[in-house]
Amino acid sequence: MNIHATTILAVRHKGKAAVAGDGQVTLETTVIKHHAKKVRRIYNDKIIVGFAGATADALNLSERLEAKLERYNGNLTRGAVELARDWRTDKYLRRLEAIMIAVDETKIFLISGNGDVIEPDEGVIGIGSGGVSAQAAAIALMKHTDMSARDIVEAAMRIAAAACVYTNTDFTIEEM
Repeated sequence: MNIHATTILAVRHKGKAAVAGDGQVTLETTVIKHHAKKVRRIYNDKIIVGFAGATADALNLSERLEAKLERYNGNLTRGAVELARDWRTDKYLRRLEAIMIAVDETKIFLISGNGDVIEPDEGVIGIGSGGVSAQAAAIALMKHTDMSARDIVEAAMRIAAAACVYTNTDFTIEEM
């Protein structure tokens, strides 16, 4: 039995950043939780992380990222690179099934177990089963509306939830 699927979206727009995650947890064909919190603040509330994948794995990675941030005085770039390096090379960490987004005041990164630390060109990144839909909607909203970052992530997540059966409309949204 696999617990899977989610939608996480991060947007940087007009000098603000917002990260949203849906609240649905699915076990095979059954929704077992509606109000999961997949977006949270770490490192003295200066970094927002959102994760998709196995919950225990994602929480483990979040704690490891926070430890890297402590070690490197809150430098998200350095912390993300070091986490991705460890994740890719450590025998135990390589088995973790999760992907995460990390956001600070100036940067957005997608961090994966393949060693990826990707900063999107357009200031938008979506992950999880509804990530592509949410990202496409957010890019369109950024280009064709005057909405705030928070309003864009909420609207884009609603669009993704309408298209993805693994995404609900019980969102957690954090912004900076």
